[in-house]
Amino acid sequence: MRVLVGITGGVAAYKAAEVIRELTESGHEVRAVPTANALRFIGAPTLEALTHNSVHSELYEDVEDVRHIELAQWAELILVAPATASFLARTVSGIADDLLGNIVLASKAPLVIAPAMHTEMWLNSATVTNVAKLRERGVMVIDPAVGRLTGNDTGVGRLPDPAYIVQSALSKVVAKDLAGKKVLVVAGGTREAIDPVRFIGNRSSGKQGIALVEEAVARGADVQLVAANFSYYSPEVQVTSVTSTSDLITALGKLGNNFDFVIMPAAVSDYRVANPSAKKVKKSDMGSSLQLSLIENPDVVSQLAKDVRTANASAKIVGFAAETTSADTLLQLAQTKLAKKGLDLVVANEVSDTLGFDQDTNEVILVSADKQTQVSGSKRAIAKAIFDAINQ
Repeated sequence: MRVLVGITGGVAAYKAAEVIRELTESGHEVRAVPTANALRFIGAPTLEALTHNSVHSELYEDVEDVRHIELAQWAELILVAPATASFLARTVSGIADDLLGNIVLASKAPLVIAPAMHTEMWLNSATVTNVAKLRERGVMVIDPAVGRLTGNDTGVGRLPDPAYIVQSALSKVVAKDLAGKKVLVVAGGTREAIDPVRFIGNRSSGKQGIALVEEAVARGADVQLVAANFSYYSPEVQVTSVTSTSDLITALGKLGNNFDFVIMPAAVSDYRVANPSAKKVKKSDMGSSLQLSLIENPDVVSQLAKDVRTANASAKIVGFAAETTSADTLLQLAQTKLAKKGLDLVVANEVSDTLGFDQDTNEVILVSADKQTQVSGSKRAIAKAIFDAINQ
């Protein structure tokens, strides 16, 4: 998608860099249009480096190119973050006295605005009226967050988290083809205690799970996330935090089985410690070696697939296969897992120090009973491909 990011002159302008990064890593083409005052807080070279596009801020620059019309027609979505109280007022009144204002007035693209200002300015009756008018016209105005502001004060007016801004903005334009659907995402990596201090774990970060959650929300789904050892917050998502495989099984039992889609990028421990110590194991007590007795954990995804299909025969179940092997063997392993565990789709990927775990991009093969599709790019792009594959 072609996204134009407008930036106005507030202290939070520096956070626009993270907004742009979130968009570009999700595979979108971005062009930045800062106001003259925004450039007091963030430099054009930074924006050009992040967008890989030239930055324009002056209305009377390159007049022969009719820049404001060219950008207005180019954009498929306009996101202004941060937006000042002045920008809100001028937009309501249709005042176009700079490049960004002209683009907003000339464009037919959906407009999303993320204001940031001090509490008193946000609660001022003029701002309240302006926000209400914009929303009446179909503009999405994202409520500011509560937190530390520029000075020593704290209150409403803080720019929300960039990832949340991007998620909200994209929901404005993404087709709501999952509206009315219930989606369960299980992500992260479980940990099995050795003692109260140590555990056996894995490198799963939960990033692919977060991308799946945000894609599902953007497409209108009712989403529940079970997060194993990572944090995530969205007011639109119910999050259940777990630590061990036993915790995960308990949490899934409480959530029930009434889902249309279950997607499980979680790295669930195959084994757990048979007798974890109630106290920290001292090296001085164990000597030069430590032997652990491990017992097998239940096959969570297989049982989950059976339980969910009992409640909803048409439910689609997606599993993941992370392997350190060649492409041919990876495909064979994925096909075996697909059949053995009763899945509709397996997302197979080779993992290494630079692929898979804790990376922002990935290369995968989507394997179903009759098709194999290679997908590479950001984890959000992979999430989109997964939902495209199963929502048919």
